[in-house]
Amino acid sequence: MSEIRQDITTNEWVIIATERAKRPHDFVKPAKPLPPEFDPKCPFCPGNESMTPPEVLGYRDGGPPNSSNWWIRVIPNRFAALSPGKAGEEPKREVTNGLFRKMEGVGKHEVLIETPKHNLYFPYFTDKQSEEVLIALRERYLALRCEPRTQVVVIFKNHGDQAGTSLLHPHWQIVATPIVPQSLRRRTAVATRYYDDNGGCLYCDLIQAEFKAARRVIEDISKFFVIHPFASRSPFETWILPKQHSACFGSLDLDSAKELGKVLKRVLGKLFNLLGNPDYNIVIHTAPVKEEDEDYFHWHLRIIPRLSMMAGFEIGSGIFINTALPEETAEAMRAVKL
Repeated sequence: MSEIRQDITTNEWVIIATERAKRPHDFVKPAKPLPPEFDPKCPFCPGNESMTPPEVLGYRDGGPPNSSNWWIRVIPNRFAALSPGKAGEEPKREVTNGLFRKMEGVGKHEVLIETPKHNLYFPYFTDKQSEEVLIALRERYLALRCEPRTQVVVIFKNHGDQAGTSLLHPHWQIVATPIVPQSLRRRTAVATRYYDDNGGCLYCDLIQAEFKAARRVIEDISKFFVIHPFASRSPFETWILPKQHSACFGSLDLDSAKELGKVLKRVLGKLFNLLGNPDYNIVIHTAPVKEEDEDYFHWHLRIIPRLSMMAGFEIGSGIFINTALPEETAEAMRAVKL
């Protein structure tokens, strides 16, 4: 019989469809052929820097900004969802007919190009490369959170067509928004209620509960804890949680950022080993800027392999159907030797 499980961090329900559950190996697909190491038409490849806006951050061996000898580069998104707007002006809100509310689409939208190589994916980075990507993400978070109109900094990575990527060259996106999304409001509201009722952090308690249950744990190392959550929305959904309580991703010290890079590299390596270069999304959930010092929230990173499609039931009900038991996928992940 199927199970209906509740995600304690959102209060949302998930159906674990055991009647049609797949074994971990059933999700394996042939690996896609690699693109070339260099694509002359790709704006993110070295030598094509003139095809992008001027960089806001570059890690390179000397040379001027926007030259080609970089290994990490951050640029404004040429097709930004939000634009900077006029300096010193607050975004205006308008309401017409009492119901139709809108505001100017101001904010910042950046792209972090994580490697000069068009076909080098994160699981195959050196440790140093993976560390420096997280250091650069942290650096841009700290810069963007200080923008006067920033309410939230959203960091995410799309890999593959099913994940919504538009350019093959490996990259992350960083968006500073002037509003707090309702999905984040829901997470923080649930965490606040738990804190008020229990006097402690929901996520810290979740780490302890998952450690005790043991079956869904992927890694338990000095600074981070990796699980397939009890109410996973999709097969192989993976969470990386810092053990040290903090609401804000930007509070990471450099050593922790380096360790997170290596943990993320290993976890993605296991997923690639099992699934063969799957499409996936990564999202970092961090508190709104004005709530970064609060005790109730706990930032964390989610990896969502795109192994299933949202269909009518999910759209109509808001309830996801997962056809894999997280206990079994976690066991398969633990068995992978890198």
